[in-house]
Amino acid sequence: MDSQNIRKASGLKMPSAKLKSSRDKIIHNRHHWIFSGAIEKVLGNPAKGETIEILKSNGERIGYGSYSPDSQIRVRVLSFNPEEKIDDDFLRRKIISSVELRKQIINQDDTNAFRIINAENDSLPGVVVDKYNEFLVCQFLSAGAEFLKKNIIEILIEELNPEGIYERSDVDVRKKENLSPSKGILYGTEPDNPIEIKENGINFFIDIKEGHKTGFYLDQSENRKIFSEFVKDKTVLNCFAYSGGFSVYALKADAKKVINVETSGSANKLAMENVRLNNLDENKIEIINDDVFKVLRKFRDERKSFDVIVLDPPKFAENAAQVQKAGKGYKDINLLAIKLLNPGGILFTFSCSGHVSPDLFQKIVAGAAIDSEREVKMIKHLSQSPDHPVALNFPEGLYLKGLVCISD
Repeated sequence: MDSQNIRKASGLKMPSAKLKSSRDKIIHNRHHWIFSGAIEKVLGNPAKGETIEILKSNGERIGYGSYSPDSQIRVRVLSFNPEEKIDDDFLRRKIISSVELRKQIINQDDTNAFRIINAENDSLPGVVVDKYNEFLVCQFLSAGAEFLKKNIIEILIEELNPEGIYERSDVDVRKKENLSPSKGILYGTEPDNPIEIKENGINFFIDIKEGHKTGFYLDQSENRKIFSEFVKDKTVLNCFAYSGGFSVYALKADAKKVINVETSGSANKLAMENVRLNNLDENKIEIINDDVFKVLRKFRDERKSFDVIVLDPPKFAENAAQVQKAGKGYKDINLLAIKLLNPGGILFTFSCSGHVSPDLFQKIVAGAAIDSEREVKMIKHLSQSPDHPVALNFPEGLYLKGLVCISD
């Protein structure tokens, strides 16, 4: 029985968070986060992660959310309906709705790896579920998500019947909720390492146990497809290449030569396995196990040049205080990359730092172009794949920004 029903059955009043009178209107924006500074007081001594009522300053109930006593985001809104019942039926409806959306937007004949639940953007704050073939990989990133974990896992088993469910809640963001890292099998059989998936008809081995994020950068699926349209008979430099996603797409699309730059030896090994998995020409790819900044400067000094360059770095800004430093890093790599482009060369450049806005990222790349003293035009904006939807009432859900630029 959920906490809401347990309290009712015991005749206990449900705990609540009462907003300050000056913040009563924030709920009308239907944003999923309520910060500690907006709350007048918390009533009823709720447990960490427990579902509580959200009250206006006059005591009127306006919704329900999960309580996070250790986070600046004190309440994550589950429902803006004051009459909603937060129970297993509620969770099931949200999960089924998310699954049905993916059936509409993903061609599952040629893709069996995609995001099923995208946290706040699918009205399940802090809950991430990715599908990799017959396995599910979950992250429970908030106190509320952790509180509901058992219920969510049971519903996923009933509705999706996966071969196994693996948890990858071994991420730093849980520290903000005073939660310990959590990782391992939650249900079913232990997954192979690596396991094989299919994306847009291309096969990949991925490591869901130790790999980045939940094993693969699913959010780049559509961008990899777009990228493949630009590389036929071209020389390609793939920076921050991880397990070679863009490199495999390039070879599949008949690129002349691909250089894959990545610091992780295990990721580089996986990249070569992915080349072989798709029966691609190993002689057309070179793997460089080194720091991207160092390699770009070396190539500049050697006067090397390329037709197409990909910059897909890790998150440079973990918080707002790091944005200025991140901006310098983004400008540095983009300036180096632009100088390495052949005339008419194409740059695919990305930022996954949520604190760096699309406008700011474009300004940074524009600054790099100016300093390069080359004429650079932007020909396309890119974002995360549609299985990572962005709720319009939750702009923080838009984190991946990309630009396709062409140089003179």
